[in-house]
Amino acid sequence: MGHDFEVKDSRTVYDGAIITLRVDDVEMPGGRVAEREVVEHFGAVAILARDDAGRVAMVRQYRHPLGHRLLELPAGLLDQADEEPLAAAKRELAEETDLAADSWHVLVDLALSPGFTDEALRLYLAEGLHHLDAAERIDEEADMSVEWVPLDDAVAQVFAGEIVNATSVAGILAAAAARDSTTGLRDVDAPWPDEPTALRNRRADDRGRRS
Repeated sequence: MGHDFEVKDSRTVYDGAIITLRVDDVEMPGGRVAEREVVEHFGAVAILARDDAGRVAMVRQYRHPLGHRLLELPAGLLDQADEEPLAAAKRELAEETDLAADSWHVLVDLALSPGFTDEALRLYLAEGLHHLDAAERIDEEADMSVEWVPLDDAVAQVFAGEIVNATSVAGILAAAAARDSTTGLRDVDAPWPDEPTALRNRRADDRGRRS
């Protein structure tokens, strides 16, 4: 059996709106205790919504850390108490693209940067699309626009460096591979062992102490 990497001590050094930074003292093989910084994250969902013509609904959204707009798949945080991932995906698809879908499958699960954060994302394939009334949008989302991109064109844009959002790259390439494969996709209730819970549990505890 491998080493257990026991946490000897843990402390919070920053607690923000969408992330918390904690420092764990972890026992390494050989007995040395080393500090490991961990960014706790709510986790997220994303949606590759594909219409009957094979086009993918994408959004062009301003991303402040990069200082410009990116072409991305619709996505959002799992930051609402007790909201299941599929319900969050349906909500985000409606809020960002004014779409609903009749068919849902798990496309891929992603651990986005496991060297320092527990942030993970479940990416769904949504089909059987129909339009909803326009949602009200604020802040960056008020500037958001929806673009319909044929899947093969989206793949070409990935390789051209024009689509760089990691979630979108993974989703587009996975959808193209799934389309040409006999491997079936998982049902929406498939286990998600890496779904982040630390930050959501922390926020729930905070709410409990305030009530």
